[in-house]
Amino acid sequence: MTENKLIRCFIALELSREAINEIEEIQKLVKKKNFFYGKFTEPENLHLTLKFLGEISEERIKEVQESLRKVKFKGFDVGLGEIGCFSEKIVRILWIKLLGKEIWELQKEIDLAVNEVGFNKEERFMSHITIARIKKIINKKEFLEYIRNLKHRKIKFQIKEFVLKKSELMPDGPVYTDLERYKL
Repeated sequence: MTENKLIRCFIALELSREAINEIEEIQKLVKKKNFFYGKFTEPENLHLTLKFLGEISEERIKEVQESLRKVKFKGFDVGLGEIGCFSEKIVRILWIKLLGKEIWELQKEIDLAVNEVGFNKEERFMSHITIARIKKIINKKEFLEYIRNLKHRKIKFQIKEFVLKKSELMPDGPVYTDLERYKL
């Protein structure tokens, strides 16, 4: 990494293997229906973004790492929740919720930590995992009805850490690299 190169970064929670497998099953069911043109999130890229930091310098990354090391939080349980879209008018993102009140509390702690090194507080945090990005929808009404009625196993798992990640945007999709892991 060169001195003036900016690095796209975010802070995330990773999912258990069982949760990823369940999301892959959901993706297969939706894919079979051919409701839209778009891209499903690759299994290795499934995560919950706690805070998007944008493109920052290596120096800023070091400041963020220092501030995140001060976050003290206990591990906690989460579960996969409902499947949905942000807007039923303009459908662009298909997501699944990650349930657990501690997610919100941890997000606030992280927000406070990085606020000390100049990052704004998160105004619109939603505990969701993007499972598909939609470019063009073929039958919106049928798609929304299908999503509303789609059932999945209620997977529960434990969160024991959060991760600072680098995101490189490539023609085939993003490539994520862990910069640092923070144990809870």
